[in-house]
Amino acid sequence: MSVSTQKNMPLRAGEEGATAGAFHIEDVYPCIDAGRFPVKRLAGDTVDVWADIFRSGHDVIAAQLIWRREQDRDWKRSAMTLHDNDRWFGSFKPAEPGRYVYAIEAWTDEFATWKRDFELKQKAGQDVALDALEGAALLTRAQYGGKEATAIILRQCEDFLHRGDPSSLLVPELTSAMAEGCVRSDLTRSRLYPLTIDRSLAVAGAWYEMVPRSQSTVPGQHGTFRDCMARLPDIAAMGFDVLYFTPIHPIGKANRKGRNNALIAAEGDPGSPYAIGSPEGGHDAIHPDLGSFDDFRELIAACKTHSMEVALDIAVQCSPDHPWLTQHPDWFKRRPDGSMRYAENPPKKYEDIVNPDFGCEDAGSLWNALRDVILFWVNQGVRIFRIDNPHTKPLNFWEWLIHEVQAKDPGVIFLAEAFTRPKVMKGLAKLGFTQSYTYFTWRTRRWEIESYLNELTGYPERDYYRPNFFVSTPDILPYHLQGGEPWMFKSRVALAATLSSNYGIYNGFELLEHEAIPGREEYLNSEKYEIKVRDWDASGNIKSYIAALNRARRANPALLQTRNLIFIPIDNDQIIAFAKQSAEGHNTIVVAITLSRESCEFWLPLDSIRVETADGSGPPVALENLMTCERHAIEWGGVRLRIDPLRDPALLFRCLA
Repeated sequence: MSVSTQKNMPLRAGEEGATAGAFHIEDVYPCIDAGRFPVKRLAGDTVDVWADIFRSGHDVIAAQLIWRREQDRDWKRSAMTLHDNDRWFGSFKPAEPGRYVYAIEAWTDEFATWKRDFELKQKAGQDVALDALEGAALLTRAQYGGKEATAIILRQCEDFLHRGDPSSLLVPELTSAMAEGCVRSDLTRSRLYPLTIDRSLAVAGAWYEMVPRSQSTVPGQHGTFRDCMARLPDIAAMGFDVLYFTPIHPIGKANRKGRNNALIAAEGDPGSPYAIGSPEGGHDAIHPDLGSFDDFRELIAACKTHSMEVALDIAVQCSPDHPWLTQHPDWFKRRPDGSMRYAENPPKKYEDIVNPDFGCEDAGSLWNALRDVILFWVNQGVRIFRIDNPHTKPLNFWEWLIHEVQAKDPGVIFLAEAFTRPKVMKGLAKLGFTQSYTYFTWRTRRWEIESYLNELTGYPERDYYRPNFFVSTPDILPYHLQGGEPWMFKSRVALAATLSSNYGIYNGFELLEHEAIPGREEYLNSEKYEIKVRDWDASGNIKSYIAALNRARRANPALLQTRNLIFIPIDNDQIIAFAKQSAEGHNTIVVAITLSRESCEFWLPLDSIRVETADGSGPPVALENLMTCERHAIEWGGVRLRIDPLRDPALLFRCLA
């Protein structure tokens, strides 16, 4: 039956149950935790749905997918087909971002059952006169079909009644019309399954994280939004899609941190941008030294001209000077001596911030205020938010907030910055976060990387967890980057950009910044506590290398997805190799990246790789280097390659048929 839109059919008691009515509808895919959480897909993607559907007896079964936007009343429908062994398949394609629900309906196709049995009896030479009358009676009870199906049913019914020839009941077009219009007395509907459809930047994007106040060209001078605008051509030339700002709000003075996280700030120290709030305002205000709201909106517009979007960092925490502490003192906890309880993550202490109390009596007002903060920035033109430490806030709060915001704008993207226990990270992704930070930052050995990616691209993680691979952050300078070796920086950014469809760098990475606090994975002289001025064209930078990676990503759909990934076995533990293929199969990329500074030769086996050809699919015949355009013929099922990390630690190839 073709896709059509129909009004809700009346449901019988229990029809929403997974095994209600005559039919069992089981093992539905895709499905997260029995339908508790939504599956994620991209707008325009085909959503393939599978299910086991069966009932007692031998009657012919029919099934269909039904789906709609969460807020709509009318269903769209498309037929499901039997694969084998009671496993059924169907698909649909939501065109717009938003929240959807889908379900499966099954019923007995009485006419198809009658026709099958009639033809078997007729072939056996039995008397079928009475059977023909029973078939005609089914036509008179048809009721759900559209105009075309109804016309066919009426025509064939009249023809049979006029001529008495049962062949009038056996024509193929009547079978199709009755499949659409036949009474479905035992119709059974599965439970509803949620689905989130996102826009393309939710699935694939290159993020550039920057501290706005450090974009000035004058030492010691606070940067502005106009300084940020001056940097846009440089950032766009590197091929980034998202310009991600650390918090841009006023910063408190009470307990302000000094350089290198000193407990006492010196005169002129700007404080941490994460100590949000001062008499100038809180989460819905802009630090006065950055500029005005008009400047900010002008920056957003300028980003659009460079095909970029602005992402804002939202940290649910307050400096002791935040207006909320005066306006809503009951939103915060106090200690037995009456002092404010500042934030802690023992043994770490954050004396310059306090956390709202989500268990306070007025928690509903707190929830609404935080939702309104997000919606305020959405109204300013921001549609991407990185949420700081979401795992330290109630999970049901985030599920509610994300749903509330996306009900107003389905295109809003939320990135969960949660370096915490794996199940908590996955839980945040299930409940609605569009993208998630990962452990990639610390995965350095081949077996670690392969194991982790196999986990993220396996089931059910691939249906709800979208990784965003950041090579470093303002909080994390991993040990493997602290040597400042160019090959290592290139290797890590190549891994991030090719393994994951979403990845990011923190400004300064392109300059190989690597000075660390001894023995710790933290930057020395971190710009979280001071204003930095950089020469963005300093000698030794790897901007052109990053730009080449991003050009390769944009030219090859296979690199803009994370689901279709297979690792290729290499007889060298210091080289990781993998293949990625676009959803439609027309673009296949093979990547080999060294994890060592030593150059070497290796054999790249390609026996398991298939590419689309005019006759279907087959093995590739050659590889084309995405950086140099050099071609390598494939012989004996593979190709011998040399990798020199001091020149380029990554080899990227397009497979040619």
